[in-house]
Amino acid sequence: MAQFQSVSPEELCENPFHLIGKEWMLVTSGNREKFNTMTASWGGVGVLWNKPVCFVFVRPSRYTYEFIEQNDTLSLSFFEESKRDVLKLCGSKSGREIDKVSACGLTPFFTDDNCVAFEDARLVLTCKKLYSDDMKEEHFLDPALLQNYSSGDYHRVYVCEILSVIKK
Repeated sequence: MAQFQSVSPEELCENPFHLIGKEWMLVTSGNREKFNTMTASWGGVGVLWNKPVCFVFVRPSRYTYEFIEQNDTLSLSFFEESKRDVLKLCGSKSGREIDKVSACGLTPFFTDDNCVAFEDARLVLTCKKLYSDDMKEEHFLDPALLQNYSSGDYHRVYVCEILSVIKK
């Protein structure tokens, strides 16, 4: 972790639309004995309850969901474009079936906030869960959005306080 430097969330100058929607991220949760990671491209950052927050969406069918539910913290790791294959694999394979970290050659470490992150990342947000809720069909105001849920596997949204930001 020596190659990372800490910055405050307010100093982060990344465009969140590009960062999350185009570059994607690994959402990781767990502990030293066992953790899992998954690729995500839905989420955001902002201010809520006078705190810097991020929000992420995870379907209950995802293996990482179990880890997020069992732990208070999670991390969001962002990578250089040269690691796109890592993000593709972590978004298409389940940790129930393969060891994604080994398959991708990632090097995990634990942050000061006890979050699992990756030395291979260029930017990491460590986060503490503050709120979660399940998305429900009856709450969608635009019915066209339901096409994202043809299987009925609605996301759970997590609002998390950003505890730290580390970057290379």
